[in-house]
Amino acid sequence: MRAAFIHSREIEKYHYPADCPFKTERAALTKNILSSINRYQDRAQGIVEYAPRPATRDELALYHTSEYLEVLQQASAGNLAPEALFMGLGTQDTPIFTDLYPYSVLAGGASLTGAQLLLDQKFDIVFNPSGGFHHAFKGKAGGFCYINDVVLAARFLANAGKRVFCLDLDAHHGDGTQAAFYDQNSVFTVSFHESGKTLFPWGGFEFEIGEGEGRGYNVNMPFPAGTDDDVYARAFNELVPPLLDVYKADIILLEIGMDILAVDPLTHLGCTNNVLAAILPLLTRTGMPLLVMGGGGYHPQATARAWSLAWCILCGFESSEDLSLGMGGVFLGSSEWEAGLRDMHSYATGKDLQRINTDVDEKIEYIKRTVFPIHNI
Repeated sequence: MRAAFIHSREIEKYHYPADCPFKTERAALTKNILSSINRYQDRAQGIVEYAPRPATRDELALYHTSEYLEVLQQASAGNLAPEALFMGLGTQDTPIFTDLYPYSVLAGGASLTGAQLLLDQKFDIVFNPSGGFHHAFKGKAGGFCYINDVVLAARFLANAGKRVFCLDLDAHHGDGTQAAFYDQNSVFTVSFHESGKTLFPWGGFEFEIGEGEGRGYNVNMPFPAGTDDDVYARAFNELVPPLLDVYKADIILLEIGMDILAVDPLTHLGCTNNVLAAILPLLTRTGMPLLVMGGGGYHPQATARAWSLAWCILCGFESSEDLSLGMGGVFLGSSEWEAGLRDMHSYATGKDLQRINTDVDEKIEYIKRTVFPIHNI
């Protein structure tokens, strides 16, 4: 695979407040892990780092209102307008800080950079670990997100005539992304996440399937707390391949927020990064170009290790078996597990597993009963 890792020294300069759970440093940490095991670049094979550019105001306007963008820029400069509070700014989840606007515009531009690279057919895989801000609405911030790069990239590609399949695997439901396309069929949105009964943003239920022209083009698979790799992968295998096949997409947008991991301090799923090795090959085998974005993940070391594993699988550096325990015991900067890129396996058992399976089976059957017939599946 020809692959581009979107990153630069410039983007490493920007940070959220020190007490904020969202750490921009995860992207650089991922690069460092991959570099330490000689899996970051292979220029002979077309696997390289590619520097992002800031999104232009016109590009930001593909989704966001001019009023919101102006208030956002002014807030970042220290001038807080009264309407900023009604736009979601200044909360614990959306703090105001100096780096807010320049970082958000560059991270958003990174996903647009990746979209253009795929449109120009220069790469097969593009990974922007600094992207995935799916909680931002057109005129409101939320959940550490100010500029919704997922929507911007999807609209950019759709406007270029591409059929876009947007697959969000973050533990938090991509509410901003869903809202952007809920009544449209230009982008097929699918979100796998922890149930809104137990996690912000308290939505993304299975019965939210779109409306109007978008009915059947928005799919939510909400998982109960404790969902492990096997259950997650089973749901993925039953739902995603049929939908991908029937939609005939040109490009897949993939958000891989690693707050699905059991070690994440803000979520309640029970997955390990081994689930990536189970599901990512299903996407690469489609032969469709992939624009991959980071998203959540509030255990920085575990997130960076999972993204490193994802990069290796996507690029075809190693087979899934090669990445099990190996890499020669390379030290990856984690105090929990230093034997390689893979996490130790963890599985639900007993009554917990029975509860999880029952819940997930009901959701899968509901989606098959309500969404699949719309597409003649």
